[in-house]
Amino acid sequence: MIPEAQQQQMAEAVARIRETMAAAARRAGRNPADVSLCAACKTRTVEEVRYSADLPIDLFGENHVQELVEKTDAGAYHGKPGHFIGHLQTNKVNKVVGRAALIQSVDSTRLLDKIDTAAERLGLTQQILIEINIGAEESKSGVGPNDLWPLLEAAAAKPHLQVRGLMAIPPADADDDPTRRFFAQMRELLAAAAARGYENAQMDILSMGMSHDYAMAIEEGATIVRVGTAIYGARDYSKT
Repeated sequence: MIPEAQQQQMAEAVARIRETMAAAARRAGRNPADVSLCAACKTRTVEEVRYSADLPIDLFGENHVQELVEKTDAGAYHGKPGHFIGHLQTNKVNKVVGRAALIQSVDSTRLLDKIDTAAERLGLTQQILIEINIGAEESKSGVGPNDLWPLLEAAAAKPHLQVRGLMAIPPADADDDPTRRFFAQMRELLAAAAARGYENAQMDILSMGMSHDYAMAIEEGATIVRVGTAIYGARDYSKT
Protein backbone atom coordinates (compact mmCIF):
# COMPACT_ATOMS: atom_id res chain seq x y z
CA MET A 1 0.00 0.00 0.00
CA ILE A 2 1.11 3.54 -0.66
CA PRO A 3 0.59 6.20 2.05
CA GLU A 4 -2.86 7.78 2.28
CA ALA A 5 -1.40 11.26 1.83
CA GLN A 6 0.22 10.17 -1.45
CA GLN A 7 -3.06 8.66 -2.62
CA GLN A 8 -4.85 11.93 -1.93
CA GLN A 9 -2.12 13.92 -3.68
CA MET A 10 -2.43 11.78 -6.82
CA ALA A 11 -6.23 11.92 -6.85
CA GLU A 12 -6.24 15.71 -6.49
CA ALA A 13 -3.52 16.09 -9.12
CA VAL A 14 -5.39 14.01 -11.69
CA ALA A 15 -8.59 15.97 -11.02
CA ARG A 16 -6.74 19.26 -11.64
CA ILE A 17 -5.10 17.90 -14.79
CA ARG A 18 -8.45 16.75 -16.15
CA GLU A 19 -9.93 20.20 -15.54
CA THR A 20 -6.98 21.85 -17.29
CA MET A 21 -7.24 19.42 -20.21
CA ALA A 22 -10.96 20.06 -20.64
CA ALA A 23 -10.51 23.84 -20.52
CA ALA A 24 -7.71 23.71 -23.12
CA ALA A 25 -9.82 21.56 -25.43
CA ARG A 26 -12.77 23.91 -25.16
CA ARG A 27 -10.56 26.93 -25.90
CA ALA A 28 -9.59 25.21 -29.14
CA GLY A 29 -13.19 24.33 -29.99
CA ARG A 30 -12.52 20.65 -29.36
CA ASN A 31 -14.38 17.96 -27.45
CA PRO A 32 -12.46 17.19 -24.21
CA ALA A 33 -13.35 13.52 -24.70
CA ASP A 34 -11.11 13.48 -27.80
CA VAL A 35 -7.94 13.92 -25.71
CA SER A 36 -6.50 11.03 -23.67
CA LEU A 37 -4.40 11.34 -20.53
CA CYS A 38 -1.34 9.09 -20.58
CA ALA A 39 0.31 8.69 -17.18
CA ALA A 40 4.05 8.59 -17.82
CA CYS A 41 5.04 6.24 -15.02
CA LYS A 42 8.79 5.83 -15.43
CA THR A 43 10.39 4.82 -12.07
CA ARG A 44 6.97 4.47 -10.41
CA THR A 45 6.31 1.32 -8.41
CA VAL A 46 3.71 -1.29 -9.24
CA GLU A 47 1.76 -0.15 -6.16
CA GLU A 48 1.77 3.51 -7.24
CA VAL A 49 0.64 2.64 -10.76
CA ARG A 50 -1.99 0.20 -9.50
CA TYR A 51 -3.53 2.92 -7.32
CA SER A 52 -3.40 5.55 -10.06
CA ALA A 53 -5.09 3.13 -12.49
CA ASP A 54 -8.31 3.62 -10.52
CA LEU A 55 -8.18 7.38 -11.19
CA PRO A 56 -9.49 9.01 -14.42
CA ILE A 57 -6.33 8.18 -16.36
CA ASP A 58 -6.84 6.71 -19.83
CA LEU A 59 -3.58 4.84 -20.39
CA PHE A 60 -0.03 4.39 -19.13
CA GLY A 61 3.29 5.13 -20.81
CA GLU A 62 6.55 3.35 -20.05
CA ASN A 63 10.04 4.47 -21.05
CA HIS A 64 11.87 1.32 -19.95
CA VAL A 65 11.19 -2.16 -21.27
CA GLN A 66 11.73 -3.85 -17.91
CA GLU A 67 9.13 -1.60 -16.29
CA LEU A 68 6.60 -2.32 -19.04
CA VAL A 69 7.16 -6.04 -18.54
CA GLU A 70 6.92 -5.85 -14.75
CA LYS A 71 3.81 -3.68 -14.59
CA THR A 72 1.99 -5.41 -17.45
CA ASP A 73 2.64 -8.86 -16.02
CA ALA A 74 1.54 -7.67 -12.55
CA GLY A 75 -1.74 -6.30 -13.95
CA ALA A 76 -0.86 -2.86 -12.57
CA TYR A 77 -2.78 -0.97 -15.27
CA HIS A 78 -6.10 -2.60 -14.26
CA GLY A 79 -7.00 -3.36 -17.86
CA LYS A 80 -6.14 0.08 -19.23
CA PRO A 81 -3.74 0.22 -22.20
CA GLY A 82 0.00 0.38 -21.70
CA HIS A 83 2.04 2.26 -24.31
CA PHE A 84 5.79 2.22 -24.85
CA ILE A 85 7.01 5.82 -25.09
CA GLY A 86 10.79 5.57 -24.66
CA HIS A 87 13.64 4.81 -27.03
CA LEU A 88 13.26 1.18 -28.09
CA GLN A 89 16.36 -0.89 -28.83
CA THR A 90 15.90 -3.51 -31.52
CA ASN A 91 17.15 -6.30 -29.23
CA LYS A 92 14.25 -5.63 -26.82
CA VAL A 93 11.43 -5.52 -29.36
CA ASN A 94 10.22 -9.04 -28.55
CA LYS A 95 9.44 -8.02 -24.96
CA VAL A 96 7.38 -5.02 -26.05
CA VAL A 97 5.34 -6.37 -28.97
CA GLY A 98 2.28 -8.07 -27.55
CA ARG A 99 2.52 -6.12 -24.28
CA ALA A 100 2.31 -2.53 -25.51
CA ALA A 101 -0.99 -1.57 -27.10
CA LEU A 102 0.90 1.17 -28.95
CA ILE A 103 4.62 1.76 -29.51
CA GLN A 104 4.93 5.54 -29.74
CA SER A 105 8.64 5.84 -30.52
CA VAL A 106 9.38 4.19 -33.86
CA ASP A 107 12.09 6.04 -35.77
CA SER A 108 13.92 3.67 -38.15
CA THR A 109 13.29 1.07 -40.82
CA ARG A 110 15.38 -1.40 -38.82
CA LEU A 111 13.02 -1.01 -35.88
CA LEU A 112 10.03 -1.35 -38.22
CA ASP A 113 11.40 -4.63 -39.52
CA LYS A 114 11.95 -6.04 -36.02
CA ILE A 115 8.49 -5.03 -34.81
CA ASP A 116 6.79 -6.45 -37.90
CA THR A 117 8.63 -9.76 -37.53
CA ALA A 118 7.74 -10.02 -33.83
CA ALA A 119 4.10 -9.17 -34.52
CA GLU A 120 3.91 -11.78 -37.27
CA ARG A 121 5.31 -14.39 -34.89
CA LEU A 122 2.56 -13.59 -32.38
CA GLY A 123 -0.16 -13.40 -35.03
CA LEU A 124 -1.12 -9.81 -34.28
CA THR A 125 -1.02 -6.31 -35.74
CA GLN A 126 1.13 -3.94 -33.69
CA GLN A 127 -0.01 -0.35 -33.61
CA ILE A 128 2.75 2.27 -33.76
CA LEU A 129 3.46 5.98 -33.92
CA ILE A 130 6.38 7.51 -35.74
CA GLU A 131 8.50 9.73 -33.51
CA ILE A 132 9.47 13.11 -34.96
CA ASN A 133 12.54 14.97 -33.69
CA ILE A 134 10.71 18.23 -34.14
CA GLY A 135 13.44 20.40 -32.60
CA ALA A 136 16.32 18.75 -34.50
CA GLU A 137 18.05 17.92 -31.21
CA GLU A 138 21.07 15.64 -31.43
CA SER A 139 20.33 14.19 -27.99
CA LYS A 140 16.86 12.96 -28.96
CA SER A 141 15.53 10.06 -30.98
CA GLY A 142 13.10 10.51 -33.84
CA VAL A 143 13.28 11.39 -37.51
CA GLY A 144 13.31 14.88 -38.96
CA PRO A 145 10.09 16.13 -40.55
CA ASN A 146 11.51 15.69 -44.05
CA ASP A 147 12.51 12.09 -43.27
CA LEU A 148 9.01 11.16 -42.17
CA TRP A 149 7.79 10.29 -45.65
CA PRO A 150 10.11 7.39 -46.58
CA LEU A 151 9.68 5.92 -43.08
CA LEU A 152 5.90 6.27 -43.25
CA GLU A 153 5.86 4.62 -46.65
CA ALA A 154 7.97 1.72 -45.36
CA ALA A 155 5.74 1.34 -42.30
CA ALA A 156 2.55 1.39 -44.34
CA ALA A 157 3.89 -1.52 -46.39
CA LYS A 158 4.37 -3.77 -43.35
CA PRO A 159 1.52 -6.30 -43.08
CA HIS A 160 1.70 -6.66 -39.29
CA LEU A 161 1.93 -2.97 -38.42
CA GLN A 162 -0.60 -0.19 -38.36
CA VAL A 163 0.62 3.39 -38.18
CA ARG A 164 -1.76 5.43 -36.02
CA GLY A 165 -0.01 8.80 -36.05
CA LEU A 166 2.93 10.81 -34.75
CA MET A 167 4.71 11.54 -31.48
CA ALA A 168 7.09 14.35 -30.55
CA ILE A 169 8.93 15.99 -27.64
CA PRO A 170 9.77 19.64 -28.34
CA PRO A 171 12.96 21.07 -26.79
CA ALA A 172 12.49 21.33 -23.02
CA ASP A 173 14.21 24.73 -22.84
CA ALA A 174 12.12 26.38 -25.57
CA ASP A 175 9.94 29.35 -24.68
CA ASP A 176 6.18 29.28 -25.16
CA ASP A 177 6.13 30.78 -28.65
CA PRO A 178 8.57 28.33 -30.28
CA THR A 179 6.99 25.43 -28.37
CA ARG A 180 3.59 26.37 -29.76
CA ARG A 181 5.08 26.54 -33.26
CA PHE A 182 6.58 23.06 -32.81
CA PHE A 183 3.17 21.72 -31.74
CA ALA A 184 1.47 23.43 -34.68
CA GLN A 185 4.05 21.96 -37.05
CA MET A 186 3.26 18.50 -35.68
CA ARG A 187 -0.45 19.05 -36.29
CA GLU A 188 0.28 20.06 -39.88
CA LEU A 189 2.53 17.02 -40.38
CA LEU A 190 -0.19 14.69 -39.13
CA ALA A 191 -2.72 16.26 -41.49
CA ALA A 192 -0.31 15.95 -44.42
CA ALA A 193 0.39 12.30 -43.56
CA ALA A 194 -3.32 11.52 -43.28
CA ALA A 195 -3.94 13.16 -46.66
CA ARG A 196 -1.62 10.65 -48.33
CA GLY A 197 -4.23 7.98 -47.66
CA TYR A 198 -2.03 4.98 -46.96
CA GLU A 199 -4.20 1.88 -46.78
CA ASN A 200 -2.33 0.48 -43.78
CA ALA A 201 -2.29 3.71 -41.79
CA GLN A 202 -4.93 5.43 -39.68
CA MET A 203 -3.39 8.79 -38.87
CA ASP A 204 -5.59 9.89 -35.99
CA ILE A 205 -3.22 10.10 -33.00
CA LEU A 206 -0.96 13.02 -32.14
CA SER A 207 1.00 12.37 -28.95
CA MET A 208 2.66 15.50 -27.61
CA GLY A 209 2.71 17.62 -24.49
CA MET A 210 4.02 16.78 -21.02
CA SER A 211 3.55 18.10 -17.47
CA HIS A 212 4.76 21.63 -18.27
CA ASP A 213 3.08 22.19 -21.64
CA TYR A 214 0.20 19.75 -22.09
CA ALA A 215 -2.48 22.49 -22.16
CA MET A 216 -0.74 24.23 -25.05
CA ALA A 217 -0.33 20.90 -26.84
CA ILE A 218 -4.07 20.27 -26.59
CA GLU A 219 -4.80 23.74 -27.98
CA GLU A 220 -2.63 22.81 -30.97
CA GLY A 221 -4.22 19.41 -31.63
CA ALA A 222 -2.75 16.76 -29.30
CA THR A 223 -4.93 13.67 -28.87
CA ILE A 224 -2.65 12.12 -26.21
CA VAL A 225 -0.74 14.07 -23.56
CA ARG A 226 1.96 12.30 -21.54
CA VAL A 227 1.97 13.56 -17.95
CA GLY A 228 4.17 12.13 -15.22
CA THR A 229 5.56 14.57 -12.65
CA ALA A 230 2.29 16.49 -12.38
CA ILE A 231 0.56 13.24 -11.34
CA TYR A 232 3.14 11.41 -9.27
CA GLY A 233 5.49 14.16 -8.08
CA ALA A 234 9.21 14.49 -8.77
CA ARG A 235 10.91 11.29 -9.90
CA ASP A 236 13.39 9.42 -7.74
CA TYR A 237 16.08 8.50 -10.26
CA SER A 238 17.88 6.33 -7.71
CA LYS A 239 15.26 3.70 -8.63
CA THR A 240 16.41 3.50 -12.25
